[in-house]
Amino acid sequence: MERIPDVEGFAPRWSPGSPKKDGKALRASVPRSAHADFTEPPGRPDPVTAVEESNAVRLPHLTPIRVGRMAAGPFAFLRGSAGLMAHDLAHGTPATGLTAQLCGDAHAANFGLYGDARSRLVIDLNDFDETAPGPWEWDLKRLATSLVLAGREAGADEDTCRTAARDAAGSDRRTMRLLAKMPAAEAWNAVADEELVSHADAHDLAGTLARVADKARRNTSARFAAKSTERLADGGLRFTDAPPVLRRGPDAEAATVAASLAGYLRTLPEDRRPLLGRDSVHDVAFRIVGTGSVGTRSYVVLLVDHRGEPLVLQVKEARPSVLLPHLARAGFPVPPVEHEGRRVVLGQQRMQVVSDVLLGWTTVDGRPFQVRQFRNRKGSVDPAALAPGQLDDYARMTGALMARAHSHSADPRGIAGYCGRGEELDEAVARFAVAYAERTEADHAALVRAVREGRIAAETGV
Repeated sequence: MERIPDVEGFAPRWSPGSPKKDGKALRASVPRSAHADFTEPPGRPDPVTAVEESNAVRLPHLTPIRVGRMAAGPFAFLRGSAGLMAHDLAHGTPATGLTAQLCGDAHAANFGLYGDARSRLVIDLNDFDETAPGPWEWDLKRLATSLVLAGREAGADEDTCRTAARDAAGSDRRTMRLLAKMPAAEAWNAVADEELVSHADAHDLAGTLARVADKARRNTSARFAAKSTERLADGGLRFTDAPPVLRRGPDAEAATVAASLAGYLRTLPEDRRPLLGRDSVHDVAFRIVGTGSVGTRSYVVLLVDHRGEPLVLQVKEARPSVLLPHLARAGFPVPPVEHEGRRVVLGQQRMQVVSDVLLGWTTVDGRPFQVRQFRNRKGSVDPAALAPGQLDDYARMTGALMARAHSHSADPRGIAGYCGRGEELDEAVARFAVAYAERTEADHAALVRAVREGRIAAETGV
């Protein structure tokens, strides 16, 4: 008998086969070239109906703003239609069966800079509302498609857009192969931010990243509070209305949100709780965010410490991931969700190298919410505003970040074994991205037509 048997939660010391060989063997049943395929599934939802159905669970007075933002262009439509794309991926594309924690909405604008615990800037995926375990290639295909649409919006030619999609897949593949060869502890933190530009050969993007970083350093709670609050006679602070984006609500609503912070504190690690122990809650306001999130409940909470310094938290409603019904229909196991805010937070922590130290969750009036710092030195590159020569640099950078994120939950040896050394998968993903971009452009045109005909209300410029 062995002195120490295998321990639950750890890999067995002896295992038949190898993840790399198992990944390589998958090519027989799911050829890499098959990822070029997109077959529009029978009974695919009408895109306008899909938007209307996704609006049904949102605050009705805000849905015209969401529709207006989605109608701004095909890239914006894609950003607001993660559920529709999940339907198409589940029913119209092959699946490798290699599972990772997914971002769920991994388009090119959902990467960015933010501050770590010491206010140093890091860069990573930064939106996890739809996170769930699923087929790793879903995130990659969404990223590649978004790069094609962003490039077209920026005025890049078709070769440039296709190259960006291919380079994102290639960077993901090469980075995964690199991580597969490293010791597990080193791979977890590999491709450090200061090495990212060189690793991804994204030197043409360096100047843009420097400008974004400079702006991000000034994007703080204190700066937001200085612009969005007023001083009261008793020395306290409160938010000032800036409708429709920011508004102070009824006292009862504000009190309910504030009271929920007690539950939020219990979700933080014990060593983090004293960090907020010298802050008091001064005000709560409702604030509209994002494109896909418009119409969900989202609040900003103003805290002030013993020195009068403000800190703003965002308390954002966490709805079930739009991926879950499509994952279930595609045969992927869907684990039970204890709390939607907890799902978002744990998914984020599983994918990022460094996460917000104040990340947690709570329940407000029976609804699940996630809580995080607001304006935590955040900054992002607008992929639709990049020069054509920078688009493929950005694609390689985001592809590398995606591989790093997926490798935290999936064994990189298995994915690397499937992807291989050649460019067959890169080319297939690029072909898919072009095809699905055209499908998205048609969906967007249908939404614009529905707005023009009065079938669905839209409010623009908000």
